[in-house]
Amino acid sequence: MSTPAERPSVLFVCVHNAGRSQMAAAYLTHLAGDRVQVRSAGSAPAGTVNPAVVEAMAEAGIDISAEVPKVLTVEAVQASDVVITMGCGDTCPVFPGKHYLDWELPDPAGQGVEAVRPIRDEIEKRIRGLIEEISPAE
Repeated sequence: MSTPAERPSVLFVCVHNAGRSQMAAAYLTHLAGDRVQVRSAGSAPAGTVNPAVVEAMAEAGIDISAEVPKVLTVEAVQASDVVITMGCGDTCPVFPGKHYLDWELPDPAGQGVEAVRPIRDEIEKRIRGLIEEISPAE
């Protein structure tokens, strides 16, 4: 059993923190449990999480209806071991010593649930790979 200090910390960042980063954070929390510390944020957060994203995640058995988009802070980046960006480009701060990944994924903003499902499924696949990389099962 790992102690909290040994748990890898992952930050998911997109522009609005209303779609991709929320889905990724929810999947990582759902699949890795307390083995990984999870954060998400946006460089220009929306007022609410995308309703089609909430619906698509509910179909997968994960309730994110209570999530609220959060603003990206320098502190959140500094406190994370792995920073995964999703289309925020140059607005994401970069710090030496952090492991950065950029996941090119379609933006679900303004899309219906039919368009969100394939994005959700791709995120789940990438999250499963990420867990194997940063916190393999013992």
